[in-house]
Amino acid sequence: MTARIDAHVHLWNRATDPQDWIDPATMSAIDRDFGTDDLRAMVGATGMDRAVLVQASNSLDESIRLSRSDPTVIAGLVAWVDLTGDVRAQLAELRAGPVPVVGVRHLVHIDDDPEWLLRADVAAGLDVLGSEGLTFDLVVRDWQLDQAARVAARHDGVAFVLDHLGGPLAEDADATRWQAGLRALAANPNVTAKVSGLTSGLAPGRWTADDVRPLFETAVDAFGPARLLYGSDWPLAELGGGAPAWRTAFDELVGELSANERDALLGGNAVRFYSLG
Repeated sequence: MTARIDAHVHLWNRATDPQDWIDPATMSAIDRDFGTDDLRAMVGATGMDRAVLVQASNSLDESIRLSRSDPTVIAGLVAWVDLTGDVRAQLAELRAGPVPVVGVRHLVHIDDDPEWLLRADVAAGLDVLGSEGLTFDLVVRDWQLDQAARVAARHDGVAFVLDHLGGPLAEDADATRWQAGLRALAANPNVTAKVSGLTSGLAPGRWTADDVRPLFETAVDAFGPARLLYGSDWPLAELGGGAPAWRTAFDELVGELSANERDALLGGNAVRFYSLG
């Protein structure tokens, strides 16, 4: 059986990497540090083998610290680098750690420039990622999916992965715009998507798999099972009741897929897409 890979987790130590976005009043479940021992326990509780660690700050220093994590539980790192700077020099620093760098991410959804993805200096950095065989994780919102589709089309030598299906969607979000944007992005064969982050905005114990089934079915229709990855988005998953609850719901969502398709979503696609050893 293919290794079970959780394609999206985070770690943070707020003494070195403050997470100022965490609201103690509304996010008490994640208002603490999360380390490798916590990750290992979560991976075991959800029946996974290893995980892809994703940066949580637009900080090279944070990514360097993450690259020194335990490779026995972390299969690869999606790091942050300044795509407008010397990308290869930054990658050299990251590659000194034991965790292999498999991709890069920038927190596009909170960047001060609403069209950061479309900048010429960013395009040059993306081309370097392509030449280095690294992916670029797209963390965008529904209104940015059209930009992401244009960028993916322009850089067909770069592998992109959409985090959290382009969500979470705001309560007043236009679902039709999200669907159109998702399909436009999926039309690019160099794009994969993570089925992750769908329950962090839901009340623990008060949601079921059916509440997110329309999102999942749209993603399967747009991307197909060969281009979707399972991700817990832990520890943010704690906001929606925990990673085990999401894994149980995910198993229900993929219940009608074939055994080979389920294996692909739960690890095979991540191994292939991120070139995991």
